[in-house]
Amino acid sequence: MTVPVFEEYEPAPDCDCPGCALQRRALAAGEHPAAHGCRRALVLVTAAGVVLGGGGAGAAHASAPAAGRSHPGISGLGLGLDAAMAPADDPDSEQGGRGPLHGRPLAGPSGKPAATPELRKTTRAEIINRAKKWLAAKVPYSMEAYWSDGYRQDCSGYVSMAWNLVGNEWTGSLHQFGTRITREELQPGDMLLFHNPANPTKGSHVTLFGGWTDYTHTSYVAYEQTKPSTRKQATPMGYWTNSDKYIPYRYKGLSGVTTTPGPSATAAFPGAASFGPGKNNKHVTDLGRMLVARGGGRFYTEGPGPRWGEADRRATQAFQLAQGWRGAEADGLPGAHTWRLLAGGQGRSIPAAGTAGPGSVTAPFPGRGHFRPGQSNAYVTQLGKQLVKRGFGKHYTTGPGPRWTEADRRNVEAFQRSLGWRGAEADGYPGPHTWSKLFAAAR
Repeated sequence: MTVPVFEEYEPAPDCDCPGCALQRRALAAGEHPAAHGCRRALVLVTAAGVVLGGGGAGAAHASAPAAGRSHPGISGLGLGLDAAMAPADDPDSEQGGRGPLHGRPLAGPSGKPAATPELRKTTRAEIINRAKKWLAAKVPYSMEAYWSDGYRQDCSGYVSMAWNLVGNEWTGSLHQFGTRITREELQPGDMLLFHNPANPTKGSHVTLFGGWTDYTHTSYVAYEQTKPSTRKQATPMGYWTNSDKYIPYRYKGLSGVTTTPGPSATAAFPGAASFGPGKNNKHVTDLGRMLVARGGGRFYTEGPGPRWGEADRRATQAFQLAQGWRGAEADGLPGAHTWRLLAGGQGRSIPAAGTAGPGSVTAPFPGRGHFRPGQSNAYVTQLGKQLVKRGFGKHYTTGPGPRWTEADRRNVEAFQRSLGWRGAEADGYPGPHTWSKLFAAAR
């Protein structure tokens, strides 16, 4: 009988089994896959009835196709199909290892990583602009392929590209290029990193922080490389899974942080006691200058600063209202959060004079009671028109408004889900957060 021939086979790029995943990691790291015992066997049988081990029943078993998707790497790891297909607690985040930019040495003639990571200077704006290039190009996710700039098309390759690193890093090495910070210190261009050293493909992932979605700091805009391609979307802090394990880092080579006039983006809030009637100090001047830079110049006839005046209160309140804050959160007196947004150049600027009114970002939410079955009012019409304007009117066959209908609810739900909200947050009934997001000017 002819001896079956076994030969190595390239791992399927879209196969999620442990064998193929392990082999792809080995290939990406420049190792020989045989070192991990991961092989795909092609059994060539030249005579009918010839089987491995000699049993006819065994032949039927060996040749029978597995139900559903095949997993060519299973046999090399000694795993049964049931074990390989067992549901995971977290999605796998396959990624390549550390290496040079595609087609270029990482460091010196040896091509080995340098002992001390090289830091190229860059700014926050440059980091986000590089991230947006892949987003615009819809770069497909791959742990094996490289984009035209030489960076690997997986999550860690994406951050390596955005940070303009000299080579392709992975979740186990990216931290070397950053300084650990707190979540409250996060600013656009920082990263949120989760590395699982026990099993790097088990949940390990990294995203770029693009800014907070609102004042609650419960979600942020994430730039990330994931299947099927680069994306930007509202994401729960720190991620959909393993939320508490995502650690924020700031790139060590950051320079030229773009801020509005006044204190640096990292300047500490001087305290509420520095502001209010009777106060006279340089912090009032700093505050006023930042407010002017964010659209508050019309409130000042002189100054700003150093003496606190009604112009400071009105300009501060206008900025707070622009964030969608109400009540005590928009009292015109700056707190730590107001200061941080102004100093860091974050949040929405003060709208131009004459743009305020029903439906503007400075108009209060009219109340949940206006948007319930049986209700008929001008706010329902206003809501519906804004939904259509934002591209969420497909469920309307007539209208919109003024009578609340199921079409309104379904369109509101579609808008809420577009923000990444789920469950009770996407029930189709607008609350103050939905209202603020819907009527906010596009950024």
